[in-house]
Amino acid sequence: MTRLALVVDKRRIPNNVDEVFLWDDDAADSFKSSLGPSLSALGQVPALNADFVRIALAVYASDHTVKRQGGGSNWNTRDLVILVPVSDTALWGSAAAALAEAVGFLTGDHWVFEFSDLTEVEESDLLFRDASARVVLVSGGADSGVGAIRSGSTLGAEETHTLVSHASSGAARAPQKHVYDQLEARFPGKQAAHHRLFLSRAQKRLNGTRFPNEPSSRSRSFLFLALGLAIASQSGSRLWIPENGFASVNPPLGPERLGALSTRTTQPWFLWKIQAVLESIGAHGSIENPYQLMTKGEMFAQAKEVLGDDDAAIYLSGTNSCSHTDQNYQGVASGTHCGVCFGCIVRRASFKAGGVVDATRYLSDEPRYFGYAASHSVVDAAKDFTANKISEATIMMMPSTPSLSARQAMDLCLRGQAEIGAYLA
Repeated sequence: MTRLALVVDKRRIPNNVDEVFLWDDDAADSFKSSLGPSLSALGQVPALNADFVRIALAVYASDHTVKRQGGGSNWNTRDLVILVPVSDTALWGSAAAALAEAVGFLTGDHWVFEFSDLTEVEESDLLFRDASARVVLVSGGADSGVGAIRSGSTLGAEETHTLVSHASSGAARAPQKHVYDQLEARFPGKQAAHHRLFLSRAQKRLNGTRFPNEPSSRSRSFLFLALGLAIASQSGSRLWIPENGFASVNPPLGPERLGALSTRTTQPWFLWKIQAVLESIGAHGSIENPYQLMTKGEMFAQAKEVLGDDDAAIYLSGTNSCSHTDQNYQGVASGTHCGVCFGCIVRRASFKAGGVVDATRYLSDEPRYFGYAASHSVVDAAKDFTANKISEATIMMMPSTPSLSARQAMDLCLRGQAEIGAYLA
């Protein structure tokens, strides 16, 4: 069992922990960030949602620091106890078990949450409070790009929406800016703000030694969700997390794989559980995935309906779906699509299924990068995945929610399989 603590006051660092993450807006603290613990850059965030950001940051930092051990049936399971300062320890204590269950589902680990009294942090001196009709997470990926377009096209005459981006790597910034620029050109003045946030754990501890690095880091998007809710909580508006339903259900590529995609943050049960946890203590937790019942190809077709053929091709080709960030070692920009990871395969299948011209550059199409592409390819696994119909038993093993029945999940997965199969045929 590993004990870790997030602290916002360097005078109150506990002794009985294995790792400490200091977040006090000092250049020497444990984070590289454009955001301090007061969250003042986001406006006037209610206390409980500010607490939730600290909890999510503690989870992310811990997940990124404690290395997984290989071997055995529990090779990827860790026992983690984290201590987080909050504004109301009794309220959060009442939700600790349910929160641990949700986060455990997300990362595949055993979590225990302990809470301490929050010392005063500098209050926001900003007078503004976000009043937009909707907050939309914009990762720079194609799904969030489609969601942002749909949001902009459905706003009322006097309504605006707020975009929130979290860039933990430089590769994400260009597609995020591309989405915003395209939205502003099509819906001028409808973007109340675009919060482009950077919040990542530093490389070194307070004593100068280096933190260990666990590369899987399944909780990164959990922090993204918490930041979005912090903004949405100011007006009580709904947070949109646009993700195609096939990816959010996350069916396994094979019996040895957790899921086809690496994150469970938009899995229907997880979103339902987090919303229930937050609402049980009076925090804002209104979350919606507007594409829960659609495949990525169906989303691309919807974008074409809104934008037209040519503009949809330009818009979607400027987003990013690649799961790799090591392209710079090949002499090309980080974020250039490899073309053969699962994210790229689904992307290419979706352009085809949606009837949208794909102008994306893929390294796998260029002879000089064939070796690089071969070392990153999951094409064979994807072909195996599409060759075998997803079983009802697999669907029934997934946690159910009121918003998605087993029949709906089955139909969704079969349509997603069909799109990938048509591309790979």
